[in-house]
Amino acid sequence: MRLPAGRLNGALLAVSAVTLAGGLVARQLQGETVAEWIWIAGTLPNAMALAIFSARAAIRRQSGIDALALLSIVVALIFGEFLVAAVVSLMLATGRALEDYAQSRARREMTALLSHAPRRANRLEGGQWQQVDVAEVRPGDRLMVRHAEVVPVDGALTMPAELDESALTGESAIRKCVAGESVKSGALNAGAALEMMAGATEAESTFASIVRMVAAAQAERSPSVRLADRYAVQFTGLTLLLAGASWLWSGEPMRILAILVVATPCPLILAVPVAIVSGMSRCAKRGVLVKGGGALEGLAKADTLFFDKTGTLTGGVARLVGIECTQGYLAETVLSLAASLAQASNHVISDAVAMTARERGLALHTPSDVRESPGAGVQGIVGGQLVRIGSLTYAVDSGDTAEWAKDVIRRVRIGGISAVFVSLDGHLAGVIQLADSIRLETPRALRLLRKEGVTRQAMLTGDRVDIAEAVGAMLGVSEIHAEQSPADKLATIHAARRKGTVIMVGDGVNDAPALAAADIGVAMGVRGAAASSEAADVVLLVDRLDRLVDAVQIARRTRRIAMLSVEMGMMLSFAAMLAAGLGFLPPLAGAILQEGIDVLAIANALRALRADAREPGGSLGEADVARLKAEHTALEPIMDRIRAVADMLPRMEGRAAQAELKALNCSLTEVLVPHERSDDISLYPDVARMLGGDDPMAAMSAMHREIFRVATVLGRTIAQLPPEGPDPPTVQDLQRLLYGLDAILRLHCAQEDELFHVLGTGC
Repeated sequence: MRLPAGRLNGALLAVSAVTLAGGLVARQLQGETVAEWIWIAGTLPNAMALAIFSARAAIRRQSGIDALALLSIVVALIFGEFLVAAVVSLMLATGRALEDYAQSRARREMTALLSHAPRRANRLEGGQWQQVDVAEVRPGDRLMVRHAEVVPVDGALTMPAELDESALTGESAIRKCVAGESVKSGALNAGAALEMMAGATEAESTFASIVRMVAAAQAERSPSVRLADRYAVQFTGLTLLLAGASWLWSGEPMRILAILVVATPCPLILAVPVAIVSGMSRCAKRGVLVKGGGALEGLAKADTLFFDKTGTLTGGVARLVGIECTQGYLAETVLSLAASLAQASNHVISDAVAMTARERGLALHTPSDVRESPGAGVQGIVGGQLVRIGSLTYAVDSGDTAEWAKDVIRRVRIGGISAVFVSLDGHLAGVIQLADSIRLETPRALRLLRKEGVTRQAMLTGDRVDIAEAVGAMLGVSEIHAEQSPADKLATIHAARRKGTVIMVGDGVNDAPALAAADIGVAMGVRGAAASSEAADVVLLVDRLDRLVDAVQIARRTRRIAMLSVEMGMMLSFAAMLAAGLGFLPPLAGAILQEGIDVLAIANALRALRADAREPGGSLGEADVARLKAEHTALEPIMDRIRAVADMLPRMEGRAAQAELKALNCSLTEVLVPHERSDDISLYPDVARMLGGDDPMAAMSAMHREIFRVATVLGRTIAQLPPEGPDPPTVQDLQRLLYGLDAILRLHCAQEDELFHVLGTGC
């Protein structure tokens, strides 16, 4: 029976320790001969294990330090230095056991989720809940997840729920979800029983994908380890050369053993894999699954970033702008049909359509025969009719485009918004207009990545040029590749790789080829398609782009620590070899010294498990973030009223205008201004302490002062209006003040939302 490597190394350590101690006791009680035989008995198992390891490495055409370690034991036995051989054996066994412990500890966060894989699902069949194997679940099935059960497959909620996603994301807080929101397999139901609509099979769901990726990550052999092996070849050659020269120079064969002992085992082989796996574990704690050491090193060297738009730069939670319908259809009917089909899809736009319908209280039906065409749309049977949603060419049969639809296309292109075309049996029924929102963390993530040296940043999207340019303008991204097919994306990535190390971030099936072609493919694993997660080297299990920044920072720090461990171990070993070659370090003392060098190198490598001192230590609590978000939501009607009054003012009768302005000013002075003043006095000092620095909130406070100034001028202007209302010049002044106040308030709230979003997770 073959023992696992960890148990074998543990057994060798126990044998070495017991025989070394037993030989020392026997030498005192029974004499040198008995002690030597005990030491030989403890040394031979280690020598045999080393011989096997060396033979396997030779078969795989890999070089390492095992041959040098074996040589030192053999030479010690030939020279009759049995105690030295026993100490070297103990040293080798201790080093391997330490490596096993370090790697086991580092992998713990990556494998903890495998223990609660969902096996069964509760599916609605014939009006009854039946337990079925998870593999039998299909998109469109209605499922129930009881309290403390694991969500079996990806899908969409049909009711509010409370989910514990810590196994997937590392976030311990319970997440409150609303009806229509997407849910991923592997999440734990922390509340009452919930119902959901399956959106994927077991094999295509998040949890199964993560299980496969964890297995691949643990099997991956890092290029750093291979690099270490190449160093080991050089180090072995140098060791043998130095040993031979010392023997020829001194004429003492024992110098050979002394040098071999202090060179074995080189911490080069132990420290690098420990540091790399520790860095991967650190990433896992931050909700980033790195599939192997090669991906971690690639992140450390990357200087070019390509990213998809929808679901990557944008949050995919689009807001409804409007619905236009073919004559004979109502907007509610079109939205209900589209949402019924959309709930069986995991695409971010489908999520938005389904959630909008549920927020409006529309009844949704269960779709059947659902088929999704990546990058085009979804089709299925709803209420006995074939419903398609997606692009115009996908949804509508050729030649069935009405004139009003062409006008809609023109307007959405000008506005830079998205249009979802809805058809029934191939005929256009309506157009749902949506505006996607930029992820709150996206601007910060791009800024920090530039700071980390990822200076070339480009959008690579299949969306129209006008939409891509609108998003790029908001984010300050000047390099935009729009209307890209999967083949176009692939060609762009190949061209970029000739100039640097490329990261590609995406979430859709159409991104999978580009993710696989890039040096480091990064998938948005929470909302992204299973194919993109499989093709990627890195998966962001937390639905936040700024976790990529964390991964890059951890990767670069890990690589620095690994190289430092290598350099430190080699320098100390080389110094000890020189001392041994000059006769100042006998074999036994050298063996003990080398053990200390190994432990020191491994301890330094384990620093990659700890948080960087630069990582922030303060964050807003979940309740605080929710409260601040609710306060901004409460201010939205006032901001909408500011813009509406400014628009209507020239057309309003004088007295009516005066009454509207006074009511608006009352809202400003009694609600909005006190809120902003309270933030400046009470909230901002706490936020400043979390951010650090001398005065990090200075710019935000300056914006508060401008809000106060404009509100004061506006109030004075309104107070001085005559009874008959404002005259035309005054109307222009009021419009200027109102539009200015509206713009600065919306910008200020957006900046605060981004800041609170970041601080809410301790990023």
